[in-house]
Amino acid sequence: MPFNLPGALVPFQILFNPRQDIRHLDFAALKEAGYRGIVFDKDNCITVPHKDNLVPELTEAWEDCRRTFGDGNVLIVSNSAGSHSDPAGIEAESVKRNLQVPVLFHATPKPGYSCVKAIRTYFSSLRDPVRPEQLVIVGDRIFTDVVLSNRIRLSERGSGFLHMWFRCAYERGGATVKENLDTAHRSIDSGPLSVWTTGVWKKEATFMRWCERKLVEFVRRRTSPEEGHDASSPSIFIKTVAEQPALPASRLRKVWQFLSRT
Repeated sequence: MPFNLPGALVPFQILFNPRQDIRHLDFAALKEAGYRGIVFDKDNCITVPHKDNLVPELTEAWEDCRRTFGDGNVLIVSNSAGSHSDPAGIEAESVKRNLQVPVLFHATPKPGYSCVKAIRTYFSSLRDPVRPEQLVIVGDRIFTDVVLSNRIRLSERGSGFLHMWFRCAYERGGATVKENLDTAHRSIDSGPLSVWTTGVWKKEATFMRWCERKLVEFVRRRTSPEEGHDASSPSIFIKTVAEQPALPASRLRKVWQFLSRT
């Protein structure tokens, strides 16, 4: 049986890119499609790294999200606040007070399996439990936030990552996780929806972000639309946001933009 490279890359195909930040997400459309819980990374996703306040530009979108899903169904999962680096929970309490949503306490950094278990436990313990496949995972990092989403999906199916990897690789077209985003009532049986935000509020981990972007480009070049959805195509989950005037680029930023295009 021939090895199917696009199928082997299918675990990344639930990746959905709303361009820059959460202002491009249509939370009402997500809720209508059946998603009932949403997990946010903190640093460089909705706050400046190591700050506890919401980025002011996201205020309207954040209020829309909380209003749509309900505060208890919006959860912050950070590798700073609420993690092993915040043992007393002081930062987590500050983030909770500022963002007005719960912060998950977890001993293992994302995307560790104990963190996956803690997320599943939190949402299953709600008065109206949320199933793993009803979750949206939003973050700015591929190797933590997107992998976390995939692990939640794989743990729900009761199989490890390598098992799913080889299963997809030897199935025609990686059909086990095909998705169709063209309808508001799309099936969410394939697991949590990963949302990758590419805009950052403060430069950090520049080389790793470049590597992550190149990985995504590699996957997209080797996966046809028939083998998974095209994450760059228009989607009902994206809404148009007026672009802000671009600031003059610094010399370092010009170099970064050049590397991003190569």
